[in-house]
Amino acid sequence: MRKDRREASDLRQVRITRGAQRHPAGSALIELGHTKVLCAATVEDRVPFFLKGQGTGWVTAEYSLLPGATDVRSPREAVRGSQGGRTQEIQRLIGRALRSVVDLKALGERTITLDCDVIEADGGTRTASITGAFVALVEACETFYKPGGVFPVQDFLAAVSVGISAEGEPILDLCYEEDSAALVDMNIAMTGAGNWVELQGTGEQRPFTREELNVFLELGEQGIAKLISKQKDALGGRLVWRVGRVG
Repeated sequence: MRKDRREASDLRQVRITRGAQRHPAGSALIELGHTKVLCAATVEDRVPFFLKGQGTGWVTAEYSLLPGATDVRSPREAVRGSQGGRTQEIQRLIGRALRSVVDLKALGERTITLDCDVIEADGGTRTASITGAFVALVEACETFYKPGGVFPVQDFLAAVSVGISAEGEPILDLCYEEDSAALVDMNIAMTGAGNWVELQGTGEQRPFTREELNVFLELGEQGIAKLISKQKDALGGRLVWRVGRVG
């Protein structure tokens, strides 16, 4: 039993609220335990210069940890004048994970930007961002999709953290206290069809074995299946039906 009384294979309490903001084309607030991330999708009728005239679109992401998200205030990066390496790495992760399930041709010459703002951080902010941003992405695509065509989002996508606790036990969905003390940690992104999109594993205090990797993948599969179920609940029947539709 963990400190928050979860079993090793339990997620924290998950809540995804679609339509969290009025102005973006799509938005969702994801709450994973004490971690809260506001995800917003903006659609623009333009593409980066390297895609102009090619009839294809683009999906990108921006990530921000708000000043009051942690127990010690984090100054806004805009005030410092540059983004930190961690921020750049996370937003690239979010963008490429989402692109993996998007038919960019079906977007047309549009760019969808996913803004992921961490309101409260207690571990797993990058995986929560991917999971919440997916919901916002589907909602945004519905605003320009024409029935009978190809819906741009081709499969579900979610992400979760796994690791080996300080006590040596494989665990799912690490909170900050568990993550900071973990012997090994890994972030996993996976599609609804069961295909891996991203595996970021690090031996923080010791290497990990092939057998432990297999356990991580099994835990990740279980957790992601539950997260995708929550995404479907948030999207509702019509938008769930849209994902992967051709014609």
